[in-house]
Amino acid sequence: MRFRTGLLFQLFKYTVYSLLTLNIVLFFLEDHAAVLVKSMEGLTPALILEGYATSIDTAAWVILLLVFELETYILDDRHFTRTVNRLLTAIRVVCLAFIVFAFYGYSQTMLSAYQLKPAPAVTDLCSVAGTGDLYAIDESEYAVITSENCAALSEEESFQRFADSDALADNIVAVHIQRLAWADVVNAGVWILIVILLEIDVRLQERNRYEGVAFRTSMALKAVFYPALFIVAVYWGIKGDFIDFWDAFLWLVAFLFIENNILEWREEERAASA
Repeated sequence: MRFRTGLLFQLFKYTVYSLLTLNIVLFFLEDHAAVLVKSMEGLTPALILEGYATSIDTAAWVILLLVFELETYILDDRHFTRTVNRLLTAIRVVCLAFIVFAFYGYSQTMLSAYQLKPAPAVTDLCSVAGTGDLYAIDESEYAVITSENCAALSEEESFQRFADSDALADNIVAVHIQRLAWADVVNAGVWILIVILLEIDVRLQERNRYEGVAFRTSMALKAVFYPALFIVAVYWGIKGDFIDFWDAFLWLVAFLFIENNILEWREEERAASA
């Protein structure tokens, strides 16, 4: 897919990059609120990794996105000195390490969503109003149960507790949280596959070998990966928070820019060879 690369296009591209950078702050605030609830009995390294997985993941991806932008659009061949190459490689390795750790964090969150224990004594949220008990609205949002909100939070008569936070949830909400956690894992896993594929694309293009079977295979895999991410984004838009959908949509747009950079780079090299 090719796009016009005039001034307005570039302004749009870097506006998207700026919005993704802003999302680091938004996700940190959301993660921090959830961690405060989960850390009532103490803050551990595992809880930090799990609780701030979204913030860590987003920050690492923004930096990695900018590295791709430097490599595929901003820097000319003459800029790629040994020092620059080593610096970009070091940044890439660190970012990928955080992305993998964040994927681990999403996986742990998903597993935690299944660590439930029955709460047979609770048949009505209003019976525990004012005791300090929490109700899980989704995987990162909790509400203190009060006499004012207990009836609105849930009308179910059967509840469970999440082992990691001790928050209550009815069966419907528990399944909802589990599905959202799976969406996080699938989304993070597919993005890791995409960045690996892009790394291969860039290295092949550097050697003018992004042709034939390599090019067609890359395009075929992306024809599966990107729609899968779009489906997850739509699911978040329907079942999750708007910020999750908005963030996923921006990432899809941002990496279409990188894809366009690579295709333009390829066309320039082919024209120069001709």
